[in-house]
Amino acid sequence: MRIAIAGGTGFIGSALKEALLKRSDEVWIISRRDAGARGPVADNRKPDARLHNVTWSMLEDEPSLLEGMDAIVNLAGESINQRWTAGAKKRILDSRLSSSARIAKLAHALEHKPSLLIQASGIAAYGSSPDAVFDESGAMADNDFLSNVVRRWEQAADSVPAGRHVLLRTGVVLDPKKGAFPLMALPYRLYGGGRIGSGKQWVSWIHIKDMVRLILFCLDHQRIRGPVNACAPEPAMNDEFGRAIGKAMGRPHYLPVPSFAMRVLLGEMSALLLDSQRALPRKALKGGFRFLYPDVERAMLDLVGRK
Repeated sequence: MRIAIAGGTGFIGSALKEALLKRSDEVWIISRRDAGARGPVADNRKPDARLHNVTWSMLEDEPSLLEGMDAIVNLAGESINQRWTAGAKKRILDSRLSSSARIAKLAHALEHKPSLLIQASGIAAYGSSPDAVFDESGAMADNDFLSNVVRRWEQAADSVPAGRHVLLRTGVVLDPKKGAFPLMALPYRLYGGGRIGSGKQWVSWIHIKDMVRLILFCLDHQRIRGPVNACAPEPAMNDEFGRAIGKAMGRPHYLPVPSFAMRVLLGEMSALLLDSQRALPRKALKGGFRFLYPDVERAMLDLVGRK
């Protein structure tokens, strides 16, 4: 397959790129700046002829570079892991809307439209609830910053002409070195880990390996379309999530952090840690996808377990 990845230099995009190359797909990385020579060279391997790097400006001048793409995967967007000032909120929303608009414009310029668009999204689409269970059949919310961002992001994806759309509503993606998880694990490395707030808020998460495998699954299975919850089948409460980190590291889980302290420290962004979202990947499971890391204990042993 020929696959273009917008946001392909991020931690999910980089892992996806390697997985696609490993199975001999042709990969086009779209980024703001020139990523340099083709293929991996840091370990003295020859550049991979199946890997191409292009910038948005190059594609604006020559959209035909993407002619014949089987799929476009859009992972581009400003990180939400920053204090939500007015300026940050604007960057977070604008980066997502602009990348979708650019992809739509490029796809419209192609003689042969891509068969598939895989668009990153988030489980914030459902809002927050201490009791509700969210699957893909649930209604979208629009009552806070993130749910509004996700709603408008998914609406922007509608303008991309592709035979099939998949909207990956992603939970917390767990990678040992990148994303939010290293900061989540840091207190335990310092022997100061514990529950956050009540500890009863649900955390919907997915291991980076399963995240990549799920994207490949969506690429390969044409019956998968529409919203897809990209999260493990066994979400965990915050207290259980933290205990699993501590157990895997051989560290204590004893120092709680009150909700008000998180709000003072992080402001509105504290919602990422204090809000409760229990999402289940029913569409992926019904489609036949099987998780390598379905429960948080198994995931933590792989991510931070003592070797």
